[in-house]
Amino acid sequence: MGLAVTDEYFDVVIVGAGLSGIGAARHLQEECPGKSYLILEGRESMGGTWDLFRYPGIRSDSDMFTLGYSFKPWRDGKAIADGPSILNYIKETSAESGIDEHIRYRHHVKDARWSGKRSCWTLSAERKDSGEIATIRCGFLLMCSGYYSYEKGYTPEFRGRENFKGEIVHPQDWPDDLDYRGKKVVVIGSGATAVTLIPEMADDAEHVVMLQRSPTYMVSMPDTDWIANMLRKLLPEKLAYSAIRWKNIRFQQFVYRQTRTAPEKVRNKLLKLARKELGPDCNFDTNFTPRYNPWDQRLCLVPNADFFHAVRDGKASVITDQIDSFSENGIRLESGVELEADIIVTATGLDLCLLGGARFFVDGQPVDFSKTFSYKSMMFSDVPNLVSTFGYINASWTLKADLTAEFVCRLLNHMDDSDTRVCTPRLRAQDKDMPGLPWIADFSSNYIQRKIHLLPKQGDRTPWINTQNYVLDKKVIREGPIDDGVLQFANPNQPGKSDNLESDAA
Repeated sequence: MGLAVTDEYFDVVIVGAGLSGIGAARHLQEECPGKSYLILEGRESMGGTWDLFRYPGIRSDSDMFTLGYSFKPWRDGKAIADGPSILNYIKETSAESGIDEHIRYRHHVKDARWSGKRSCWTLSAERKDSGEIATIRCGFLLMCSGYYSYEKGYTPEFRGRENFKGEIVHPQDWPDDLDYRGKKVVVIGSGATAVTLIPEMADDAEHVVMLQRSPTYMVSMPDTDWIANMLRKLLPEKLAYSAIRWKNIRFQQFVYRQTRTAPEKVRNKLLKLARKELGPDCNFDTNFTPRYNPWDQRLCLVPNADFFHAVRDGKASVITDQIDSFSENGIRLESGVELEADIIVTATGLDLCLLGGARFFVDGQPVDFSKTFSYKSMMFSDVPNLVSTFGYINASWTLKADLTAEFVCRLLNHMDDSDTRVCTPRLRAQDKDMPGLPWIADFSSNYIQRKIHLLPKQGDRTPWINTQNYVLDKKVIREGPIDDGVLQFANPNQPGKSDNLESDAA
């Protein structure tokens, strides 16, 4: 592995050219036009999730009026969009603003080192095309690298896996040439990916079985929003888009609040709707009645009831059981039943990954983020000039990504106005006795629980609470003061741009 030393400095480096990174760049160009910036992307193309995942039926599980950017109206007729349409939306946003000219592909950030003496980050990025290490410095680092590993999905250890004679596929690594026509398919898992895949595959496969350990809440909605389409005909585009976003945000918040205050009422409503779609022959209590309350895990969206139709029409079926082992011809269950399969799809989830898996150091000391407190769910106690984008678990990801990008721009402008170059969240005296609470509370999804010990802590008081509430976050993040007594500002003497790179790495 070679070392490609470059003496480049940027005011801001954004890591990740997905939905969050492209949106952040657009905010930065508009609100901080004097700032130089660079986007480092580990893959060979932009789009993040919407370029990586290629499995049949890939789509959003949030409406595009809230998953879309606040500054760019979603113009497609479908509110629940397919993956290629979302990718085109991201690429169009980039091209319109010239953002693509600031992206360096195949640059995977491996570590980031903060120098307090020089007030800058030094990033080491592996160039995937050559194996060389590119070294780049910046005054401010904005991580938009998502929340899961792009290298591989999560797959449990299955006993006897090596005995299976068919194909085993994880949705994150879907082969372009996978032929499932006329085949028997077993999809392991009951989350959003499985619910998306199964109706799409069921049209061509001989039969598709969803094998689950326990049921998931599913809710059917049309993939078009008739109110939205009507408003777009009656109002100017931007006004209509704002009104639709407001409507959908309020609806999301109302539903989530109801699941917290009246869980049994919401549970009964969701089950009643699902039972109506499925009919009497689906073993409903066993296969479609979850053991947890709604929104303790994400609800699975079923556009136009397609999953329910596939089950009701006999093209797909659901089995609730535990896996004993794989066999030559399929899967042996703990109940003794053997499922025959030509193809097994392990829709078993994502491998959560904090800050793109990069290592972080502050003045030579490694940062253990699990020992930090999360400031406004974006920054980390005692870590300077670093913001990380992490969306909502109970609403559209981009709502939080937009707020985060706006905050970064406000922060950078404040630092310019106050002639400061370093900003560090620090616990106040009254915060020292805070309990270290899980960063995401009341959410039992396995992909979070497997790695929650690696995440920062939240406290029990503002601004250390991860609210998971867009309406509250608008007040705290968008409208709250930058200089709030928690963010500590400084201006060391040495100017970062003129420092010699070799001395910086010493």
